[in-house]
Amino acid sequence: MKFDRTSLFLYAVTDRTWLNGRSLADAAEEAIKAGVTFLQLREKNLDYNSFLNLACELKNVTGKYGIPYIINDNVDIAMACGADGVHVGQNDLDAAEVRKIIGRDKILGVSAQTVEQAVKAEEDGADYIGVGAMFPTPVKPDASVISIERLKEICRAVKIPVVAIGGINRDNAIELAESGIDGIAVVSAIFAQDDITAAVRELRRVVSRVVSYEV
Repeated sequence: MKFDRTSLFLYAVTDRTWLNGRSLADAAEEAIKAGVTFLQLREKNLDYNSFLNLACELKNVTGKYGIPYIINDNVDIAMACGADGVHVGQNDLDAAEVRKIIGRDKILGVSAQTVEQAVKAEEDGADYIGVGAMFPTPVKPDASVISIERLKEICRAVKIPVVAIGGINRDNAIELAESGIDGIAVVSAIFAQDDITAAVRELRRVVSRVVSYEV
């Protein structure tokens, strides 16, 4: 598994609620084959054993394709399943503490909504920053939306890569062009779609016009 800023090009965050009985591993594999470059497993309501079993299933999938795979919020699950890292929010475990637990070789992502939070995350050992919500999102209806100008300020303030998240889809992603981000993270724009392959390919087409590098 290789991780650099191009890994964040099209970052998928899982959500089983839209899969209509389809396995998450199957949906994730389709998304990766179509061009997803990074996968985060996000689960809030599973017991430990069910969560770990699911995490291991997805680790097998991402391992087959060599893309980075991290767990949202849960360091124990990440370490137990051999994930490539962890993503934490501002109200979760302290980023510096997480870095101590997972070591230098694992990926640490941190959510930020302000320049101050982003700079502190970088100082605490984050490998990338997740910034949002950029648009209203059904995944987190209570999430506050930040301006694109704020996103630009955060990108200028840190040296590590930045990925935008929150309500991003194929129609509004282009609004993030020239912001300085290294990729977009999406949930429903992939996992709520009837044709995941087509959705991923269209997102890749749009994101290629948003980031400053070529993949």
